[in-house]
Amino acid sequence: MLPRASRASSGSTAFLLGSLLHMGTAAKATVPTITDQASAMQLSQCAKNLAAALAELRTAAQKAQEACGPLEIDSALGLVQSLERDLQEAKAAARDGKLKPLPGETMEKCAQDLGNSTKAVSSAIAHLLGEVAQGNENYTGIAAREVAQALRSLSQAARGVAASTPDPQAQSAMLECASDVMDKANNLIEEARKAVAKPGDPESQQRLAQVAKAVSQALSRCVNCLPGQRDVDAAIRMVGEASKKLLADSFPPSTKSFQEAQSQLNQAAAGLNQSANELVQASRGTPQDLAKSSGKFGQDFNEFLQAGVEMASQSPNKEDQAQVVSNLKSISMSSSKLLLAAKALSADPAAPNLKNQLAAAARAVTDSINQLITMCTQQAPGQKECDNALRELETVKELLENPTQTVNDMSYFNCLDSVMENSKVLGESMAGISQNAKNSKLPEFGDSISAASKALCGLTEAAAQAAYLVGVSDPNSQAGQQGLVDPTQFARANQAIQMACQNLVDPACTQSQVLSAATIVAKHTSALCNTCRLASSRTANPVAKRQFVQSAKEVANSTANLVKTIKALDGEFNEENRERCRAATAPLIEAVDNLTAFASNPEFATVPAQISPEGRRAMEPIVSSAKTMLESSAGLIQTARSLAVNPKDPPQWSVLAGHSRTVSDSIKKLITNMRDKAPGQRECDEAIEVLNRCMREVDQASLAAISQQLAPREDISQEALHNQMITAVQEISNLIEPVASAARAEASQLGHKVTQEWMAQYFEPLIMAAIGAASKTPNHQQQMNLLDQTKTLAESALQMLYTAKEAGGNPKRGAHGCAVQMMKEAVEDLTTTLNEAASAAGVVGGMVDSITQAINQLDEGPMGEPEGTFVDYQTTMVKTAKAIAVTVQEMVTKSTTNPDELGTLANQLTNDYGQLAQEAKPAALTAENEEIGSHIKHRVQELGHGCAALVTKAGALQCSPSDAYTKKELIESARKVSEKVSHVLAALQAGNRGTQACITAASAVSGIIADLDTTIMFATAGTLNRENSETFADHREGILKTAKALVEDTKVLVQNATASQEKLAQAAQSSVSTITRLAEVVKLGAASLGSEDPETQVVLINAVKDVAKALGDLIGATKAAAGKAGDDPAVYQLKNSAKVMVTNVTSLLKTVKAVEDEATKGTRALEATIEHIRQELAVFSSPVPPAKVSTPEDFIRMTKGITMATAKAVAAGNSCRQEDVIATANLSRRAIADMLRACKEAAYHPEVSGDVRQRALRFGKECANGYLELLEHVLVILQKPTHELKQQLAGYSKRVASSVTELIQAAEAMKGTEWVDPEDPTVIAENELLGAAAAIEAAAKKLEQLKPRAKPKQADESLNFEEQILEAAKSIAAATSALVKAASAAQRELVAQGKVGAIPANAVDDGQWSQGLISAARMVAAATNNLCEAANAAVQGHASEEKLISSAKQVAASTAQLLVACKVKADHDSEAMKRLQAAGNAVKRASDNLVKAAQKAAAFQDHDETVVVKEKMVGGIAQIIAAQEEMLRKERELEEARKKLAMIRQQQYKFLPSELRDEEQN
Repeated sequence: MLPRASRASSGSTAFLLGSLLHMGTAAKATVPTITDQASAMQLSQCAKNLAAALAELRTAAQKAQEACGPLEIDSALGLVQSLERDLQEAKAAARDGKLKPLPGETMEKCAQDLGNSTKAVSSAIAHLLGEVAQGNENYTGIAAREVAQALRSLSQAARGVAASTPDPQAQSAMLECASDVMDKANNLIEEARKAVAKPGDPESQQRLAQVAKAVSQALSRCVNCLPGQRDVDAAIRMVGEASKKLLADSFPPSTKSFQEAQSQLNQAAAGLNQSANELVQASRGTPQDLAKSSGKFGQDFNEFLQAGVEMASQSPNKEDQAQVVSNLKSISMSSSKLLLAAKALSADPAAPNLKNQLAAAARAVTDSINQLITMCTQQAPGQKECDNALRELETVKELLENPTQTVNDMSYFNCLDSVMENSKVLGESMAGISQNAKNSKLPEFGDSISAASKALCGLTEAAAQAAYLVGVSDPNSQAGQQGLVDPTQFARANQAIQMACQNLVDPACTQSQVLSAATIVAKHTSALCNTCRLASSRTANPVAKRQFVQSAKEVANSTANLVKTIKALDGEFNEENRERCRAATAPLIEAVDNLTAFASNPEFATVPAQISPEGRRAMEPIVSSAKTMLESSAGLIQTARSLAVNPKDPPQWSVLAGHSRTVSDSIKKLITNMRDKAPGQRECDEAIEVLNRCMREVDQASLAAISQQLAPREDISQEALHNQMITAVQEISNLIEPVASAARAEASQLGHKVTQEWMAQYFEPLIMAAIGAASKTPNHQQQMNLLDQTKTLAESALQMLYTAKEAGGNPKRGAHGCAVQMMKEAVEDLTTTLNEAASAAGVVGGMVDSITQAINQLDEGPMGEPEGTFVDYQTTMVKTAKAIAVTVQEMVTKSTTNPDELGTLANQLTNDYGQLAQEAKPAALTAENEEIGSHIKHRVQELGHGCAALVTKAGALQCSPSDAYTKKELIESARKVSEKVSHVLAALQAGNRGTQACITAASAVSGIIADLDTTIMFATAGTLNRENSETFADHREGILKTAKALVEDTKVLVQNATASQEKLAQAAQSSVSTITRLAEVVKLGAASLGSEDPETQVVLINAVKDVAKALGDLIGATKAAAGKAGDDPAVYQLKNSAKVMVTNVTSLLKTVKAVEDEATKGTRALEATIEHIRQELAVFSSPVPPAKVSTPEDFIRMTKGITMATAKAVAAGNSCRQEDVIATANLSRRAIADMLRACKEAAYHPEVSGDVRQRALRFGKECANGYLELLEHVLVILQKPTHELKQQLAGYSKRVASSVTELIQAAEAMKGTEWVDPEDPTVIAENELLGAAAAIEAAAKKLEQLKPRAKPKQADESLNFEEQILEAAKSIAAATSALVKAASAAQRELVAQGKVGAIPANAVDDGQWSQGLISAARMVAAATNNLCEAANAAVQGHASEEKLISSAKQVAASTAQLLVACKVKADHDSEAMKRLQAAGNAVKRASDNLVKAAQKAAAFQDHDETVVVKEKMVGGIAQIIAAQEEMLRKERELEEARKKLAMIRQQQYKFLPSELRDEEQN
């Protein structure tokens, strides 16, 4: 029993979840509008609790569903059998006369429920058949449960109908039919259970289809038992029986005269037209009305047909007779359609579009009657047209009786345009009517009448649609909701396909008709498949999504099979091919039938609008104007009819003029009313008024704040006000797009969006909360900022409303996007401000809400067709998930070191999760299959719950930083989030194993390239030594074999790019393992060449590095091309990458073969370099921007290498020695690659203008091409060395030199006036000194933050001070090396100017300053060295702050001395001197700060020393004596140290040059 209960509950849970989710959203949206603070907070809290409980329930339901899947079929069978027993009991009660309706049951309600549940059962059966065909037991179980639940509704409705029927016979028939449905359904589920166990077994599938057909027939019989339905069926049979007369070959001669037959036909036509209109009205009334009117329609049709046959007998020739019969057949068909439409509407009055179909069917009957009358009757010209027009007006008048349903697809402004156009046509036609009647131009009179009738029908339709839209747009009305699919579209397509298939198999069908039928089939099946695809992407129900996709596949496959047989039939038109064609139509018809049944599920149907009494009142002026117009028009046509026969009748002319005037007035009134009642205008005006009032309040608050008179609100907390604002802003943000889209093209929705959902509701609470929050903000600047941003939001909303009002839903006017954009930006700014304030205060409620909202949106209904591929979404999600993991780790660190920053990190985490959830929805839709998509969504939701918990804990810890328990909880939450991030990554990996394997492979290849770069460095340095006594020959075979294996792997990788993910993953993994082996074996081979030949080693390693690089690009291209079509640009790119890969492997093989050949190895190396430069140039020329940007200085530095390489190349060309050529090849490769990379990175710097960028790229390309020409010329010389060719080298090298000059000029243009030579030692010194200053500042700040230590020499490990000190020391060391370089450069300059001697004098004479600046720089170096030692000792706890202080002071002093030395000799006004001075000052200032900070830390420590006083007397005295002794000793040491320092200074002072002594004294 328990499993069944749990299965039932899992079914109910899905429904409950959806309802509760809507309830939670509505509750949250209501919070800002509640003025009572306590209630608002309580509701907000309840909404949060509900969201949390829903999340848990969803997880539990998913697990329960997984557990109960296979048992669902048993549960469904049990339920159907119990329903059958219930119906047996109801039958027994009916026999005893004890069957009574339950409370609330009426005949109308039960009949409607029966119609709906019939559709639901049909849809569920179609779904069940689809799942059985796929052989998925779990989903088949769910589908069986759906069937059983739909049958439960059917059983209840059938019992209700029987109980509400007084006729015992009807009661019994209804219950009998319902029992029959249950019996057949029981068989169906049994068969489904057997068939799913044997997927693909044709016999079980056939049995299943037969049983399903039996259920459908039983359902039809059940619906036919409804009161009214039986009578319509009788009428349909009557029409069918009567129409059999038309099948006779000849008709008996008529006994009546032509006039009598004509008069009888006219009377019968009027009667049938009247009956058709009565039937339309009755179908909306009671079943009794329908029964009565359908009976009358049947009789009237019989009479009309009799009159028609009589008329056919009057026709003398066969042709006329056949034409009459054809017209009668078309009337018979349209009458049957009318009865069917009336029957359908009566069974399901709420069904969308049925009323329109009924009206259309009635109009079709009128049209076909008019056609027959026009053909058969002989009257004065114009009379028939008048009669036809009157009948059309009578039919169309029905549209205005109760326009509560949409009449057509026209928008409000299309209706207005249509009224304008038709009124013009009507005006012209009315003038034509009176003119032609007066002049007795009767044929023209007839034309005018027909034109007027057509215009009047158009006017009425447009007026009815406009009235409906006005009624719906009233804010009190309930707007209709567009369904997932339009069942009528499926029904129409089904009918067209069935008729086309009948034509295909008709033996009389010609070849051209076969092709025409095939075209119809293809057109409709294509439309159905597209509709299914759209429905699948728009529904949130995974089962429906799956079924739509499956149905579309079945329809597409059966269509493809049919098209094949049609082609064969077209090729050879014989009976055998026709039979094959007939056999192929059956599966198509079945597939389309199943799809139509599934699409008819009420769950997918459109929900009709409910027009309120206020809406009806708003419609009234339009409807009454249109009715007046129709009545006067009918009068006008009748008067014109008599005037056409007797134009000389003055009283009739005045009547005609009166009617004409009334028609004109009513049309004018109609147009005026339509303009006045345009939907949404009144609501926009009201909302504008509200916003203006809100803005006045903000202005007053701002004035009060400026004058410091904004009294704080005492009745509410700051946190509550912040929450109110955040919620209100969120709701406003959610509604910007709906208002904009309504203003663009949905006039009927504009009023609803503006009034009910937007302005008045949320802006007033937002303004009140903003003023309250500002009043409680102590900081004046923040106060003004909050009020200003709120006002900006209100202003942008006002602007948007004015735009919306002006556009009014008219697509031709178009709502301006800038107003929408402004509003979005204002919302974003205010949200950012509020979130920052909240995170700083540790308030995380808003963040948790945002995360919950993101989680819920994953389950919310449809989104449009995703724009990207799964790979795009996967890549972004992997990146975001990793960012979340990093943030979480930072939160753990900051929870210990700096809890105040947790709010900012929590905000970051919230934003990242929001982005992840946004990407997860399209990723799930584009995943390889449904299961993977669902898995990704669930994992992301689980991560969301973890993030929400972590953010909550972060808020709690921020409020109480010392709470160890909360800290522990935060660390535990962070661990769970990290774990869930890994689950998300695993789900994404499963989603596309191949592309994920490509991402991993690309990363591995990057590692291999980095490793090869390191090996090249070792080789260049001459330290890549061979092991033992191996030779290259030992490794050659291994390299060749592995390279060939890599080529095979490459082929497989390219082939599998568009294959399955599994194969792609294997190919990517295989290629990575092969390139790893290849890199290893080549490294061993290079080492075996010996370190005495480093250049050859480098050539070999470069060759394999090129292969690795090409493989990396190929893997990237494979990832991009995965799953794409053959003509996609990504596939073209893949082919190009594959070609490069093959070229590079070939080049490696050639290099390996030539490496030991002394005569050719240089030539081979040069060829490889030329190929490499070409590939680099291709990458450089591509429009893809570089991964990072760099400065023009870096770029200029790289151009220097080209000059050296050019010189080397010219030398190699002249010497033709293989060693020189190899060295040139290696140097050229590096120089050109570095230059191209730096050029592109510098050109794409954000501060570089477009034309400068183009210039730099052009010169970069020219330089590389020039260099290529030089190398190619060297290659020519190597093959055929002649004096003439060597002479030409100079020309090539000049070209390269000139392009390098142009490059440097381009770099100067990039830098602008701020340009400096990056190699200038002064510039390097300046940069290094400034870097050192920044490092010292950071260390000083950290030192100030230090807390006192418990024991003097124990370093506190949690503090990062030591790292800062070491960093500062390193920076100063770097600065020193730069200073030494600058000093040597300055020294050279001074020597050149003659200010200092080139040969140093005797050191004793000149002392410390004998070498000018250099010795000063050495002083800085020595001081830095001391600082490093002091820092190191302080870190290890061996030295005091005092030593650190004195070292820092020494650094500052020696820097100052260096600057003094510069001043003495150098030019005071030189730019270099000024910059060096500023940088030196920065170091000195930073050192001073470090000293102060260290002194503060030392001061802290003075209070730290705790003294333990001994309690015994003797011990105590001994303690005092020891302390005094130590004090005296320290004082004596201090005195001696002072004397020593004074002596050192005196000695140093003697050796200072005279000019420096003055400086020192100054």
